[in-house]
Amino acid sequence: MPSYNDDKFEHYQSILTKKRFIPFSGNEFIFGMLILLATIFFVAESRWSRLFDSHAISTEKPVHIYFEESTQLDELTRILMDSSLIKSGEELKWAANIFGWRRFHKGHYLVDGPLEYDAFLSKLARGMQDPVSVTILPGRSKADIVTKVSNQLKFDSLAFDRAIKDSTFLARQNLNKRDVIGRLFPNTYSVYWTISPESFFERILSEFNEAVIESYQKQLKELDRSVDEIVTLASIIEWEARNSEEKRVISGLYWNRLNRGMRLQADPTVNFAVGERRRLLYEDYQVDHPYNTYLYRGLPPGPITNPDLASIRAAVYPEDHEFLYMVATPNGEHAFSKTFEEHKRKSAKWREWLQEQYRIKQRNERKQNGN
Repeated sequence: MPSYNDDKFEHYQSILTKKRFIPFSGNEFIFGMLILLATIFFVAESRWSRLFDSHAISTEKPVHIYFEESTQLDELTRILMDSSLIKSGEELKWAANIFGWRRFHKGHYLVDGPLEYDAFLSKLARGMQDPVSVTILPGRSKADIVTKVSNQLKFDSLAFDRAIKDSTFLARQNLNKRDVIGRLFPNTYSVYWTISPESFFERILSEFNEAVIESYQKQLKELDRSVDEIVTLASIIEWEARNSEEKRVISGLYWNRLNRGMRLQADPTVNFAVGERRRLLYEDYQVDHPYNTYLYRGLPPGPITNPDLASIRAAVYPEDHEFLYMVATPNGEHAFSKTFEEHKRKSAKWREWLQEQYRIKQRNERKQNGN
C-alpha cells in the first residue's frame, strides 16, 4: 500500500512534468525556426554591409595622416578617432582583424573622400603612400631654403643642410659649395614624405639639369659661358628685377657692361656681401668682399640666390639694346640709360623721391607722438 509521502512525490512530479514539457505543434516549431534564421540573417547582413560600406572611412575635407614609424592597430584607431574619420573604434578593429591588417607602414597618407575598410587598411598596411608637394621659391637664401624644405618634409633640422654640403657628393656632381644655392631650382616637387635628404637633393639637381643644362646646352656654347656663370648672372637678375618683364632688359644691360669690361656695379651683390636685404648705405659700397661688383670686375665668384627659369632664360637670351645704367623708380621698376649723364639725371630724381618719402615718414611719426 503506497504511503502518504509517495503520493506527495507523484503529485509534485506530475506538476513539474507538465511545466517542463510544453507541447508545440508542427507549425509553431517551423515559425520559431524561421524567426531565429531571420534574426541570424539580419545580424549577419548588417555586419557584412558595415564591413564593405563604401563610407566606412569618411571625411568632409582632406585629412593628412603621418606615421613617423611603423604603427600598430591600436594607435591607428586612436588617430582615426581623433580625426573623426570613424565613428567606432571597435568596429575598425573588428574589420581589421577580419581582413588581417594589423601593422601599418611609416609614411604620409591622404584621406580625401569615402573609403571601404579594406581599401583604406590595405593601403596603409602595404605602405602605398600619397606624395607630398614641396615648394622651393626663387630668390631665397640657402638658409631659408634649408629651413623651408626641412619643415615641409619634417627632416632633421641639420640633415638637409649636411646633404647639400657633402663634399664627396658635390664632387661627383662637379659642384662646389658656393654654386649650390644656384642649383636649388625653384619648383614644386611631388615626392614621398619618407624620401631621404640626399635623395631629395638629387631630385632637385635632376630637375635643374633637365630644365637648364639640357634645354640651353646649344646656347651656352654660343655664349661661351659655363652653366655656373649663367646661373650667377641669373641670380643677380632674380634679385634685381621685381617685374618679370624687365628681366631680359636687365640681362642685356649686364651683358653690355661685361662685354665692355665695365664693373657690373649690381646692388644685389653688395647686399649679399653685407649679408642683408636692405637699402644700401654709402659705406656698404666700400665693403671689401669678392662678391662686391662695385670693387671687382666681372661676375662674382658664384650665385647670390636661386634664380627661377625666367631669370635663367633672360641670362641666356638677353634683350639687344644699348643701355649701360639703371636706377630704381618709385613704382618698383627701373629707369634705363645709355649714357652716364642721363643716368645721373634719373638718379637725382630717385634720390629726391626717397628724401620726400623720408620727410613724410618723419612727419607721420611726429603726428603719432603728438608733436
